[in-house]
Amino acid sequence: MSRIKEFNLPDLGEGLAEGEILAWLVKVGDMIELNQPIVEVETAKAAVEIPAKWAGQVRSIFHPAGSTIEVGTPIIAIDTDPGAGPIEEPTTGTPSAASLAAVEVAPSEGAIEPGLIGGPAPGGRTAVLVGYGPRTTTAKRRPRKAGVPAQAPAAPATQAPAVPAPVPAAPVVAAPTNGNGHGGTRTGGPVLAKPPVRKLARDLGVDLAALTGSGPLGSITREDVQRAASGTATAAEPLTVTAPTTAAASFGADREQRIPVKGIRKLTAENMSRSAFTAPHVTEFLTVDVTRATKALDRLRGRREWRDVRVSPLLLVAKAVLLAVRRHPMINSTWAGDEIVVKDYVNLGIAAATERGLIVPNIKDAGRLSLRELADAMTDLVQTAKAGRTTPAAMSGGTLTITNVGVFGVDTGTPILPPGESAILAFGAVREMPWVHKGKVRPRQVTTLGLSFDHRIIDGELGSKFLRDIGDFLTDPEAALLAWT
Repeated sequence: MSRIKEFNLPDLGEGLAEGEILAWLVKVGDMIELNQPIVEVETAKAAVEIPAKWAGQVRSIFHPAGSTIEVGTPIIAIDTDPGAGPIEEPTTGTPSAASLAAVEVAPSEGAIEPGLIGGPAPGGRTAVLVGYGPRTTTAKRRPRKAGVPAQAPAAPATQAPAVPAPVPAAPVVAAPTNGNGHGGTRTGGPVLAKPPVRKLARDLGVDLAALTGSGPLGSITREDVQRAASGTATAAEPLTVTAPTTAAASFGADREQRIPVKGIRKLTAENMSRSAFTAPHVTEFLTVDVTRATKALDRLRGRREWRDVRVSPLLLVAKAVLLAVRRHPMINSTWAGDEIVVKDYVNLGIAAATERGLIVPNIKDAGRLSLRELADAMTDLVQTAKAGRTTPAAMSGGTLTITNVGVFGVDTGTPILPPGESAILAFGAVREMPWVHKGKVRPRQVTTLGLSFDHRIIDGELGSKFLRDIGDFLTDPEAALLAWT
């Protein structure tokens, strides 16, 4: 058995097809131990460290950091017995018949009757089992109108393709424009360019007659126009272009940033698009006086057993959601086509903005946790997400979600449902505002809640009662805890 073991990129969760190598934690020549982390990979779910499957010495690293690799592709080779001496390199020589795939060489012209399998066929093709193979001749361009001569027919397939003699490139001096955006025609025929390319050149103030096209038959492409507008050209095609004549010329490719859509951002885009056009969304809003809730948090922070615990208004919002679900179980359900699945457990998702995009890890069976256990779970969830260590398992199986847009100073929003969930609550910023309290206008702590729900499951009455109960809890959490539990 070979000492060299190739380690393939594993499926890191839920049938993901690819992953991006963020960083290698080892290098070629390093001695590694079993289960030692060797590479950090980001999938569409999360960034995770992959441990070594074998102990030994790193022999080869096949893909650098930044590469996107399909699951099952070898990423590293490990010598599992580095103390056994040098590895014998395979000797070169005539390969054996067992090591070669059976390849049938196509016969030459005339060896097989035309039209039979493997024989020649019209158009420079070869007859195969079904239909014909690819053409071996070059395509012909249809004759242009206005007296432009058509190209000569292509040479027969049996002849060697002719190699055109190189033509030395010469600087092209721009001709004066005639007002149509591309300065008339150039010597040797009209300018070959599609209408969108002509419009782009007109917008950017580029003279098409002054360009040497890189497209088929010398046609001018968008890239040719953009290079000319930015003042750059290849060495083989020196250019001289007219100066921009309009303000639109300042908006070129050199002022654009292109960000690849991959990893978590790609998965989020797919999920949000699928949810937005599958579940009929309804959003309701409720503005709540949370002054008593804020004072209750202050008293909680002052207790000895809570001094080292992270306490925020989001904790009370989460508790309010969990208690309201007990009163309205249909909120915590999933549309399954022919049936609605109502769940007796709440995997409470907390949307978290990270450097790699939006993720929604969830607290498993959050409804069974005490207030202190819920606070600890939320603290761990946030810290893990900020460190980029959230696992795919922590982001799967969510049943109900809270998104805290208030941390960004936003009052509320109309959030989109995560796929498979029927409700999501947006918690807005807590602000001091004038509020009528006991018949007088006084400054109070006020926030706005936004509840989006799937109207196939939750009608207006159920959604309104659920949102009302959350508001009642935040208005007076101590009285609600005594009455509801």
